[in-house]
Amino acid sequence: MIEKDLIIIGGGPAGLCAAKTAMEANAKVLIIERSQKLGGQLVKQTHKFFGSEKTYAKTRGFDIAKRLIDDVTNYSNLLEIMTDATVVALYPNHELTVYQYGVYSKYKAKAIIVATGASEKFLAFENNDLPGIYGAGAVQTLMNLYGVLPGQSIVMVGSGNIGLIVSYQLMQAGVNVKALVEAAPKIGGYLVHASKLRRLGVPILTSTTIKKAIGNETLEQVEIVSLNEKWELISGTEKLIDVDALCISVGLSPLHQLLSMAKVEMKFVNELGGMVPVITEEHETSTKNLFVCGDVVGIEEASSAMVEGYLVGLTAAKRLGFLHPNYDQIKQNYHDQLTNLRSGPFGLKTRIGLAKLQGEDYAR
Repeated sequence: MIEKDLIIIGGGPAGLCAAKTAMEANAKVLIIERSQKLGGQLVKQTHKFFGSEKTYAKTRGFDIAKRLIDDVTNYSNLLEIMTDATVVALYPNHELTVYQYGVYSKYKAKAIIVATGASEKFLAFENNDLPGIYGAGAVQTLMNLYGVLPGQSIVMVGSGNIGLIVSYQLMQAGVNVKALVEAAPKIGGYLVHASKLRRLGVPILTSTTIKKAIGNETLEQVEIVSLNEKWELISGTEKLIDVDALCISVGLSPLHQLLSMAKVEMKFVNELGGMVPVITEEHETSTKNLFVCGDVVGIEEASSAMVEGYLVGLTAAKRLGFLHPNYDQIKQNYHDQLTNLRSGPFGLKTRIGLAKLQGEDYAR
């Protein structure tokens, strides 16, 4: 059994920010990351972020990742990093099992921060397993990390910010985006992203979904169909589109499995993406000294994940006896930042979800 002070599971934006503030308070940190390098989803995001200067507005995702990685590696005397390492088990007594390079190891921590992020949701339709059908994250990985096009002509499913941004990136790479289809009656993401696509001639088809994929060994066509106000298929509205790729961007689900394994109290909150842990104001779960931050506690923008990480690293360090000299002031500042990030119409869903998580009714 290898004993550690603070273990952070996940080296994405939330986990990196948690590590930074914990080490600022002089806590020793072990980050366990299943990928080959730190940075999470940021490393494949080439677009510039919205938000505030504090959360790197007007900076491209991969540049934000570099800054966050630099922030933690400056604390080399307090930091240990394991990459290519997967936490395969988490137990209620703060023990965990890690698989790395063919070897299983057991760890025990005084405190744990789970920052595992989220996984992509998928759609059920006929032939949805044909080669050529991707999630938006896979498309970003292929293009932005490895320089590989997913296809020459594509249909995007989903008009959230990810679907809109990835569609634009596909066009920048020379891919013909033939249409963007959205099952809801209106676009889900920022209109500034949608406007870029419309100016480039991409039709955005709301109240529309994929009925089936067509092809022999690979994708050759998709059949789309309109939906009525009850989300039912409207017979006779089917259309075929010739494509060699289909990209699905219909939302994310929190990666809650380790928390569920550890018997943390969980709750299904649709507005937060699915199963999420019940937490205190300090993001502590029902298990003492087991904290969470980022998409694992509710799907939001990366800016919110970063601020949550800063907040949780601060509070977890305090729990271990490492108190930042300006703890109360900094903690309040992070709470204020989260309130600001969640204000406005795009934050309504999160505000409702967080109220439900606490068993409250959201007061508009």
